[in-house]
Amino acid sequence: MGQAAKSTRQNRTITVDFQDEATYFQLLGDTQAFVECVLAFLLALGFQLLHKVSCSEGGSLTRHSHYARLRLGGLTIWRVQCTTCRAVFTVLPHFVVRYRSMRPEVARDALLATHGGLSLELCAVIHHLSPMALYRLVCALGHQSLVTVLTRCGLPLPTYFLADEKHSRCLTEKVYLPTIVCGRVLWHLGYVEEASAVAVTQSYGEFQRAASQQEPSYRVKGVLTDGFDSTTKSLRTLFPGVRLGFCLRHALLKLPKKLVAITSPVRQSLRTQFHTLLYRVRQRKSLRVVALGQRLRHFVEHVTATAGAANGARVRRWVHEKKAGWYAVLEDSRMPVTSTLVDQAHNAMERKLFMMKGFHHPKGSQQAFLTGLAHLYNLVPYQRRAQHAGQCGVEVEGGQVPTRDWFLNLQILTSGGFR
Repeated sequence: MGQAAKSTRQNRTITVDFQDEATYFQLLGDTQAFVECVLAFLLALGFQLLHKVSCSEGGSLTRHSHYARLRLGGLTIWRVQCTTCRAVFTVLPHFVVRYRSMRPEVARDALLATHGGLSLELCAVIHHLSPMALYRLVCALGHQSLVTVLTRCGLPLPTYFLADEKHSRCLTEKVYLPTIVCGRVLWHLGYVEEASAVAVTQSYGEFQRAASQQEPSYRVKGVLTDGFDSTTKSLRTLFPGVRLGFCLRHALLKLPKKLVAITSPVRQSLRTQFHTLLYRVRQRKSLRVVALGQRLRHFVEHVTATAGAANGARVRRWVHEKKAGWYAVLEDSRMPVTSTLVDQAHNAMERKLFMMKGFHHPKGSQQAFLTGLAHLYNLVPYQRRAQHAGQCGVEVEGGQVPTRDWFLNLQILTSGGFR
């Protein structure tokens, strides 16, 4: 007879900020003060402990046991227990990284240098780490859902966003990264080996399920895409009734490719006129859709007269396919207009993937690694460039650098011991 599958063990680890190491060691000698400090920390953050299903959470916490973390010099780690359901919680001090022998300061500086554009190998040399240890640290962050962490940060779920699947390479194979961006926040960064509608739907479905778990009534009102067939099919499947818009910047880039056998000045002139058409329609406060339809017909007629009947017919078919998406952008002022932000997010990821050979390992944790990089992209301020990465002197907009408690906040937000 086959063996029954083991149930997944709940993660009941709590990362608590004791302010400094001396306070932690002092509290170890006073059980009541230690437990009260843990409870005060949880209440201050508004988190609830992950008790057993049968628990009413009415019981109090008491000391359960302790053990020594040998790789950290015999550091004492305490466990506390709920007096009602007997669930046991491990209390990690803020200067300990779960399952890692490195100190949080070292991990924080290495992650910031990694996010600044240095390779895993260079970061490992600078901070005296193993490249695989740093790779696994990024993957550990990637096991936490982007949606869960961002909603814990207080961000509302996006009702309008940008969606696109950008291509990258893993070794010599071409892969695709389905991406969802709202503003400068990455809400989803997936990994698929083909750009079919089934694969893309499965990737975007992870975002849809995570968002529905956070807010069952969650509905998406508008999505901007580049008009790729797999993207539009997957979004209509996952979000019925959603308004799908097509990027206006992509339209300007695609138009010259529809014009063949004409001189470059004529092609550039038609592109400039098309840009002026879209700009003037966007400036109108009323009847923008009607104005767009009229201007598109006149523009197609002008293309036919200027570039010939074949080019005119080709542009007419293209306009007929894309104008519904352009209408959607102009009808709703809350819809994004261009996909520039998703391009910027992907370019930032692509620069990091190019420098990090861990992504190109055939048996690597690509999805976890990408999600970990997305967490860094969201939680570390936007950077122009990294200078003096050995001292973690990351220059950001406004001359600010990440605060010292940045990595502690990241530990707490990605901890699985709260709900």
